[in-house]
Order: sequence, then structure tokens, then C-alpha cells
Amino acid sequence: MAYGEPAPDDTTAAREPPANDAPGYEGLATFCHRPWLPAPADLAARRPDVAVIGAPFDIATTHRPGARFGPRALRALAYESGTYHLDLGIEIFDWLDVVDAGDARCPSGQTEASHRNIRAKVGGVAGLGIIPVVIGGDHSITWPAASGVAEAVGWGELGVLHFDAHADTANIIDGNLASHGTPMRRLIESGAVQGRNFVQVGLRGYWPPPDVFAWMREQGMRWHLMQEIWERGSRAVVTDAIAQAVDGCRALYLSVDIDVLDPGFAPGTGTPEPGGMTPADLLRAVRQTALDTPLAAVDIVEVSPPYDHAENTVNNAHRVAMEVFAALAHRRRSAAGGVPGLPGRDPHGIS
Repeated sequence: MAYGEPAPDDTTAAREPPANDAPGYEGLATFCHRPWLPAPADLAARRPDVAVIGAPFDIATTHRPGARFGPRALRALAYESGTYHLDLGIEIFDWLDVVDAGDARCPSGQTEASHRNIRAKVGGVAGLGIIPVVIGGDHSITWPAASGVAEAVGWGELGVLHFDAHADTANIIDGNLASHGTPMRRLIESGAVQGRNFVQVGLRGYWPPPDVFAWMREQGMRWHLMQEIWERGSRAVVTDAIAQAVDGCRALYLSVDIDVLDPGFAPGTGTPEPGGMTPADLLRAVRQTALDTPLAAVDIVEVSPPYDHAENTVNNAHRVAMEVFAALAHRRRSAAGGVPGLPGRDPHGIS
């Protein structure tokens, strides 16, 4: 066959791979190459298990901006090595229908309009019984996103498990009630989440001051500092945090600020704080949460690609979503009587 001639139609000819098997750098940049379904009517007709939603908003950031580019980077730049989860022994998308529902509209410089759009899009997805996985965006987006989910599952009946270096419970920052340092206070003040079901993991460093922690204690909030993780180990701490967050509530919202990781693993974030979690611990904590709770929604926030190096932050954030997908897929397989393939094992089995 001469160079440039069409390949014969036999087994040696190149074939177009299925979209899910294409490398991450090929094709349209949807999350994990999943189908693009931004229209509410299409979501309602298909009713997938999970819908990924972008929230490209970062004007509530107090230090380094750039998280508005997080959703696009997570779709386009993550290294996608495959979709078979080794620990659980499962081909994720054989068991879980995940789509990319596009972005909430976040017009430049307009906090109220952006937050309103995020709340409507996330709440609309949750109202269909679909789990929204929201990729931000700065952490202020948790206020509208979790509010939308609370409207769907029951106001005041939503627990929050929050991984972060910072508590984000300030009353006001630089005159801004909607800062990325205030969303958790807004959620509790509104009644969307009861303080007793708001649990934080990974706090460290030098903020907030004692008066903010005093307010948190008055609300019944619980927190687990990095010092406790160092002393007791992440598995024991996360097990306790999960039990506290779901006690007496109908559903759980998982919020992961990527700065819960040590900045050596996640430099691309707005407010890096040394001394954080490792990816190994965070990913297993997220997996455990998705395996063992009535998970209603997830957000992954504060990925700021302009400050990233070699896509380290992007890849860690992307794997947070993959751990959620894998855990939910395992739950569906278990309900159908399936068992893990090699080399996986049942996470609830006897070791």
C-alpha cells in the first residue's frame, strides 16, 4: 500500500476508538469525555445518575484569583489514564451514567447574578434526583449550590462534610458578605444546613481567630484540625466526621476545597496553606464518604490553573471526582449483586 492510500478494511486498519477510550487530549473537552447535556429538558429525559456542572466564578477570592478557569482545566487538562478503578475492581461507567451538564452562567463582575444562576442550575439538577458534581470556581459557590440542593432534599435536612484548610465561616470580609471566606456562615444562618450537621476536616494555619470559632461552637459545628489528623490518623478522623455529618439528616453535601491538600501537592489554588493532607488520604476519605453516606451533591473548588504546576492541582481535583464516581458505581453494582473484579475487593468485606 502506497503512503497516503486508504487502509484496507481488515483487522490491521486503524479504528476510531469509543469516545470513552480516547485520550484526554483528543476530542471535545467534556468531563471524562462524558456526553454533553447542558439543556434541562435533555437531563430530565435521560435522568443520568450524576451531572457535572461548572461554576466558573472567582470574584469572591481574597488572594490569588484564577479559579474561574478551574472548570475548563478540569475538563481539558487532566490526565485520563482509564476508567477502571483498581481498588474497587470496577469499570466505572459500566455502572454509573455520568454526563457533563455544562456551566452555570457567571457574568463578569456580577456576584448576585452568578450565584443565582448557580443555585438554579444545581438545584434544578438535584430536583431531578440527579447528583450534581460542581466544579468551581471559588468557595463562595458552595452557598448557592448547597442552598439549591437543600431546596431539593429538604431545607435544614442536609448535612455538610467540608474538607478545607480554612473554616470559611467569617461574617464579612472586606465588606463582602458573599466572600469565599463566608459561605458556610451564610448556609447556617439561612437554615439550609443545621450547625450540628456541619463538619469540617483539615483546618490548619492561622485563621480564623477565636471569635469566629466561638460562633461556630454556638451553632453546634464540629471540626477536626490537621493536628488531630496527625495524632489519630486520617481514617479514624474521617470515620468520625462522616458519622457526625449524617447524624439526623436526610442527605449529605460533600465540599472539597483543594487547598485542604498540602500546597506541595496542589500549588494551583488561591490561598495555599502548608501542612495539609496528602492526596492518598484525601482521595480515600472522599471514596469512604461516597460509599457510606446518602450523598446528594459534591463540589470541588478553588482550583486556580494559573498557579498550577504540571497540572498537579488539576489532576488531584479530577481524581476527587473519579473517587466519587467509583464509589457510586460500586454501590450500584453491590445493589445488583455484583462483586469486585481483579485486583479489587469489597470495601465493606472482612479483610
